[in-house]
Amino acid sequence: MEKSSCIHFCFISCLVLFIVVGSWYRSTNSSLPNSTLQTPWSTSKNRIFSNSKASSVLETQAQTSIDHSAEAPHHPLDPLTVQEINKVRTILSSYVPFSFTFPTIHTVLLDEPDKVQVLKWSKGDALLPRKAQVLALLNGQSHVLTVDLDSSSITSHAINSSSGYPMLSVDDILAASKVPFSNAEFNKSIAARGVSSSDLICLPPSAGWFGPNEEGKRVVKVLCYSKESTPNFYMRPIEGLVMTVDLDTLVVLKFSDTGREIPIPKSTDTDYRYTAQTKEPQMEPLNPISIEQPKGPSFRVEDGHIVKWANWVFHLKADHRAGLVISRVMVRDSENGELRDVMYKGFASEFFVPYMDLDESWYFKSYMDAGEYGLGMSALPLVPLNDCPRHSYYMDGIFATPDGNPFVQPNMICLFERYAGDISWRHSEGLLTDFQ
Repeated sequence: MEKSSCIHFCFISCLVLFIVVGSWYRSTNSSLPNSTLQTPWSTSKNRIFSNSKASSVLETQAQTSIDHSAEAPHHPLDPLTVQEINKVRTILSSYVPFSFTFPTIHTVLLDEPDKVQVLKWSKGDALLPRKAQVLALLNGQSHVLTVDLDSSSITSHAINSSSGYPMLSVDDILAASKVPFSNAEFNKSIAARGVSSSDLICLPPSAGWFGPNEEGKRVVKVLCYSKESTPNFYMRPIEGLVMTVDLDTLVVLKFSDTGREIPIPKSTDTDYRYTAQTKEPQMEPLNPISIEQPKGPSFRVEDGHIVKWANWVFHLKADHRAGLVISRVMVRDSENGELRDVMYKGFASEFFVPYMDLDESWYFKSYMDAGEYGLGMSALPLVPLNDCPRHSYYMDGIFATPDGNPFVQPNMICLFERYAGDISWRHSEGLLTDFQ
């Protein structure tokens, strides 16, 4: 029962992780300490529809930028810091196999200490050895390395003779999106459809395994869309035009063109942005809704990652792949006052979206967001008062770019309390009153 209650609180009542795949196209040269993506149409719904001057109290406030450059870990499970990621890159740069050509970095994550050691550790103890696990690609081979940050050495290095199937990086996606434009068959098909190449945007919607002839290769299917007169290019697909692309060689392995007779949908009414709307929604105006916490929130966050609320204590962090990870969840026994372990580690292992259409240009679409793109890498900044209420605590993600440098995913997680006493959340047993 305690585990169920904890998961309900941790994942539903207090935490929001806003995942938007559009962040693929964020520059890999994001500068520290923050690189905030501005979205002018991400506006408070209360402010949009309110006809009251009182709504000014709901104006969104810009979040204070945090300088992560000098942060240090306080807990064995704290994510790698900016300084630690920089140190990993320095160690890799001087490593003999990478001395001439630096590899493409796909993930740099904390190599978590052994569970037994973590359970024995208490605040005030010396921090357990810090290690990083690195997945890198070089010359068509996958390299999995363990970097000891205390000794500044690489303690393990496993090589896969083929490149395998690591997560797609931003560089992978951008490189694959350019391949079609240098393919003669593709350009001929686009011309026959009457579409200008300047109006096209191409991208690989999902990675996968597409047949025995592609075994051991990093392969994606690339689809294209028309962005003419709309920012919502997904509404204007070029149906039936599919290219299978080798990510390592950037060569088209297979070209499929089966949908020339399928018209491209018109762009009329596809601009979803609030600023593009020509008239207000036809509805009664709404007054602002405000949930007050006159004494502030009941939870607190210590050392950047330890959350304490009521009788609960847990460790919270952003993760490159899983997005959000909750660890070392404990509840204080109300009778003896002792903390009891409830859950060692919990996260969303995958978001799987299979389209299940047998058509040649659709059968492969089976998004696996965590494994293919990384839920953390795909996160966009949460907007105060739109995504999260007042008194929320915001947490950034610190990750590595394909060139190994650290960058910040700002406001990736927000922590808040939600009142769960509404009617839809209550349960009662009417029959019990008949037997009392």
